[in-house]
Amino acid sequence: MGAKLLVVDDEEKVRIYLARLLVNRGYQVETAADGASALEKLTHQEFDVVLLDIIMPGMGGMEVLPQLKKLKPKVQVIMLTGNASVTIGVESIKRGAFDYLLKPVDLERLNECLTQALEHGRMLHGGPSSVSIS
Repeated sequence: MGAKLLVVDDEEKVRIYLARLLVNRGYQVETAADGASALEKLTHQEFDVVLLDIIMPGMGGMEVLPQLKKLKPKVQVIMLTGNASVTIGVESIKRGAFDYLLKPVDLERLNECLTQALEHGRMLHGGPSSVSIS
């Protein structure tokens, strides 16, 4: 089985699109519409990588990230943002994210980032081998 991913985004179209794309590439994918739902899923399930939207109503990605890393320190987190701010990207990495991607997500960049995140997690924690979505 492929790596297990959690896609967290308040935009339903984005969640569905990313989930379908990733399932078709061999990943196991769960989704969450907000930060609280994501933390609930993380409490009960194991994930290799979380794709986490930065701007969401209620609890945004920057608020979820430190709680997520405290709950599941081994999970790799890739932040998603429609805001091209380098400051936000740097801040998310300081808070424990592996990387960040701009929306709309470039599929080639997503593949590269997921492969690197999975490899990083495997090297650090003995997780699954990387799976390419190219």
